Amino acid sequence: MARSEGLICKLCLVCSVIVNLFFGLNLYVGRHGVWGWKWSSDEANVRGLSWSGKAAAEAESAAAQECSGHGRAYLDGVVVDGRPVCECSTCYGGPDCSLFLPSCSANADGGDPLFLEPFWKQHAESSAVVVAGWHRMSYSFSDETTLSKELESQLRRLHSLVGNAITDGKYILFGAGSTQLLNAAVHALSPHNSSLPAKAVASIPYYALYQAQTEFFDSADCSFQGDPAQWKNATNTTGDIIEFVTAPNNPNGHLNEAVLHGPNVKTIHDRAYYWPHFTGIPSPADEDITIFTISKLTGHAGSRFGWALIRNEEVFQRMNMYLQLNTMGVSRDTQLRALKLLKVIVEDGGREIFEFGYKTMTKRWDRLRKTLSVSNRFSLQKVPPVNCTYFQKARDPTPAYAWVKCEREEDRNCIEILNAAKILGRGGSVFHDDDRYARLSLIRSNDDFDMLISRLESLVSREDGVKIMQS
Repeated sequence: MARSEGLICKLCLVCSVIVNLFFGLNLYVGRHGVWGWKWSSDEANVRGLSWSGKAAAEAESAAAQECSGHGRAYLDGVVVDGRPVCECSTCYGGPDCSLFLPSCSANADGGDPLFLEPFWKQHAESSAVVVAGWHRMSYSFSDETTLSKELESQLRRLHSLVGNAITDGKYILFGAGSTQLLNAAVHALSPHNSSLPAKAVASIPYYALYQAQTEFFDSADCSFQGDPAQWKNATNTTGDIIEFVTAPNNPNGHLNEAVLHGPNVKTIHDRAYYWPHFTGIPSPADEDITIFTISKLTGHAGSRFGWALIRNEEVFQRMNMYLQLNTMGVSRDTQLRALKLLKVIVEDGGREIFEFGYKTMTKRWDRLRKTLSVSNRFSLQKVPPVNCTYFQKARDPTPAYAWVKCEREEDRNCIEILNAAKILGRGGSVFHDDDRYARLSLIRSNDDFDMLISRLESLVSREDGVKIMQS
């Protein structure tokens, strides 16, 4: 009997240790316990997390949906049966995007930089952001500004590593993409309370937003006046001139330089594409106003984040006042995401993302040139090689867009020819140029680019005497 009682006591002791160990660990690792829990009963296990657990599980669940490799699911998308549904690439459909739509048009119209999406899928963990409900609820940071000092520091470090811009002695402003900053710069450079409004100009072909935005806001201080060449040799020009200089240029990829110079000329340099995956970096930009955007750096166009490097304090203050009255600065959530993305890039000096982007764009340009090399109907812009200080070699530019010219006399509207072949793009007149030209985007998704090449091959093959070599 005594032996039996001793055995029971030992058993109780062991059970007590196990129970205490379990509850001790439970307190140590958080309220979800050592066994974790599952979201929607069959999703990813989350261990050791408290308030962020469910958010992480939801993000993992959306990311886990492969959508047949031709689409993606998003947390803010349509939800069916508790799960976000697949949003399919152009030319694909069905619940899991596995249905190919052979009669669809190739989308080479917009500038969505989805060619970088595979890179960020490979870096899902290091680039992920979990935001608490109480994150940055104030209008400003603790220093009473609307700009993250850490984000500004990372931007300066990035430009130093890439060598594409000098930030020393420059003020930095954030905007909702380069779009907002461009108009803020026009506002800051225009004369106020003057009977002579400034003339805004841009070399043809130019990005249509310059004209559209200037005319839309219809300021009494500035009006759009077209190509700067008409003012180059003018002797009776009065008032200020604001010249947009786009390098590399949208749509043709040329490294444009200012046409006009003089005491009454002010210049806004749009450097959205001045990154190693689109062009060689011959030297760092060191201009009075230089504008960049994360859209073409990381591909996150939807985050709406851009920044301007500004030399003059008065111009900085006037731009800053415009931004404060317009939006009270850039979303703090956007700044957090931009910071996280930049940290991924600068960790290795940008090598991984720029090599990925450059190789991707090089392959796309090789396929495009090969497709059109046998054509006597279509030609591509010629952009000379550039010595790149970042890659430390001379290299061919790999612009974001193909500037296609229809060479036949009868093909007076190139975009109509392409549209008839089920290829969507933008006609030359959109950029204030001849409609014998058309812009085709090369930075969209792999599905979009593959469909573009397929449609172009079919179009070129119908030319007399043409034999297409399959890639």
